[in-house]
Amino acid sequence: MTSIPPSKRICEEIGQFLSNGISETNDVMNTLFLLGAQRLIQELLEQETTDYLGRERYERSEEQKGNRNGYKKRQLKSAEGLVPVFLPQLRDTEETYSSRLWSFVKGNSDVFRYLVAEMYARGLSTRDIEATFTDETGNCLISKSAVSEVTETLWEEYEAFTKRDLSGFDVAYIFLDAVFEPMRMFKGPKEGILCAWAILVSGEKVLLHMDLGNKESYDCWLEFLRDMTSRGLQVPVSITTDGAPGLIKAVKEVWPLSLRIRCWFHKMANVLDKIPERHKAEVKAFLTAVRDAPDYESGCQRAKELVNQFKKDFPRAMKSFEDDLEASLAHLYLPAVHRRFVRTTNLIERSFGEEKRRSKVIPRFFDEKSALKLAFATLWRTSQRWRRVRFSEIEQKHVLELRKKLGLIQEEAVSVNTHHEHDGDAA
Repeated sequence: MTSIPPSKRICEEIGQFLSNGISETNDVMNTLFLLGAQRLIQELLEQETTDYLGRERYERSEEQKGNRNGYKKRQLKSAEGLVPVFLPQLRDTEETYSSRLWSFVKGNSDVFRYLVAEMYARGLSTRDIEATFTDETGNCLISKSAVSEVTETLWEEYEAFTKRDLSGFDVAYIFLDAVFEPMRMFKGPKEGILCAWAILVSGEKVLLHMDLGNKESYDCWLEFLRDMTSRGLQVPVSITTDGAPGLIKAVKEVWPLSLRIRCWFHKMANVLDKIPERHKAEVKAFLTAVRDAPDYESGCQRAKELVNQFKKDFPRAMKSFEDDLEASLAHLYLPAVHRRFVRTTNLIERSFGEEKRRSKVIPRFFDEKSALKLAFATLWRTSQRWRRVRFSEIEQKHVLELRKKLGLIQEEAVSVNTHHEHDGDAA
C-alpha cells in the first residue's frame, strides 16, 4: 500500500474541519490561516523534491538521482501560531540534498503573511489567492478581507519607499511618466500615478519615487519633483519625458540646467498619426535617420532635410515634428551607447504593462491606498529585474564633461551649444 503524502493528509484535515461547520470566531479563523499556510508550504516543498529528482512519487526513470526517504517534522513560527511542516528526505543522492525553500522560509517569523503578500504583488488576483486556499470540496479558507489585511505589509513597504533618503544615488539620467487608474469605488475619471526612475553612473536602473498625481498637472509634478530633491536627489544630466505641458514646465523649473529629452516613441507616434498610410514607411525612415544621427549637428541637418522634404504635403505632421525639436535632439549629446536607453520612456511603459496586467482583474479600486499599494508592489518587483546599462570609464568621463558644460557641478562652466530653452532653433 502506498503512503499518503503530507499535503494530501492536510487536505483531508481541512475537509474534516470544514465539515464541522464554520463560525466567525478568532479561533476558527486562526485555524484556517494555519491550515492554509501549512498546505501551501507543504505542497511547495514536495514539488521542490519532485523537481530535484525529475520524477513524481513512485515513478521510475533510467537515470535516478536519488530516492525519497520519508519526512522529518519541523515547525514554522507565524503570527497565528506554529505551523507544522513535514520536510521531505532523500537518500542515495550524489550530494546531500538540502531544500532551498526550507532554508528561506524557516528564517521568516511570519512566513504565511509573506507568502500571501508576494502572491498578491506578483500578479495573483484575490480570486487566485483564494483558490490556493480552497479545499477539494470547494470551500475557501481565506476571505477577500483577510487577503487585504495580509497585504497591508505592501502599504508599509510603499510608505517606507516614499520617505527614503535619495542622496546616495549617483544619478545620471532620470525618466518621468504616469499611469492612469480608476481609484474610486464610484464612477469618475482615472487618476494619475506619477513615477520616476533613473539610470545611475554605475549602470544600475532604479525606481526612485511614486505618488498620486490626479490629472498629471504642473502643480502635481512640481510637488513630486520637489519631494525628491528635498530627500537629497542630485541634479541629473538629462530628464526624459513625454510632451505633457505640465510635466515639461515643472522639469524646467526644478532642473533648468539639465538636458530635457522628448520621448521618441511618443514623438514618432504623434508625427506618423498625421501621415497617410501609404507614406508612413518613407516618413518613418527619415524620422529614424534623425533619431539615430551620429551627433547633435548631424541631427539638426537631417531634421531640416526631413522638414524640407515633407512640409508641403504634410504640414500638420511637420509642425508636430518641429514642436519641442530641441528636446527631441538632446539625446545626441549623450554617449552613443546610452542613447537607445535614454531617448524613450519605454522601460516604465513595459513595467506599466505588468501593472496593467495585474490591475485589469480589478474593475475599480476601492480607494487611493489600494491602487497605490498594488501599483507600487508590481512596479517595485519589476524594477528588481531591470538590466544594467554599460557605463565604462569612457562613458563616465563623457557624463562628467557634460556636467561641467551644463554647469551642474561647482567647476568653471563651459558653454555647450544646446540652447535647450529655445524651442525650434535647431530646425
